[in-house]
Amino acid sequence: MNIVAQLITSFIATGAFGIIFNAPKNTLIKCGLIGMGGWLIYYVIEDYFGDVILATWIATIFIAVVSHVLAKFYKTPVIIFSVAGIIPLVPGGLAYDAMRNFVENDYNQALGNAANVLMLSGAIAFGLIFSEVLNQVIRKIKHQRIKL
Repeated sequence: MNIVAQLITSFIATGAFGIIFNAPKNTLIKCGLIGMGGWLIYYVIEDYFGDVILATWIATIFIAVVSHVLAKFYKTPVIIFSVAGIIPLVPGGLAYDAMRNFVENDYNQALGNAANVLMLSGAIAFGLIFSEVLNQVIRKIKHQRIKL
């Protein structure tokens, strides 16, 4: 039952961010499904391997690849799907804890939390870049096949 609650809340969070982000109305459910799928991948990999960085990176790659596919299919910008889709993966609570620990002069805990936030943010950025590079390589290969 826990995974069902995870899926429902990630769908709602992603769809709600799509509304805040002014995504077109016909893309809100798709944005929610992308975020839900990314969170499902994150949740399963983190549970299986116990590594949040790896889980975040793989989930981000999934979100970015699906965003590219849907953007081509529906002729919309990729950013509509990718930005809304990564919202469940953003380490906002951990960043808040890091800042709170800095304010409370608990620097050891604050630095540990801040390092984790930076690694998770880096995993998200690297996953988005990796997906874009993958998309460019595939596009270049298709373009070369057309020329031949």
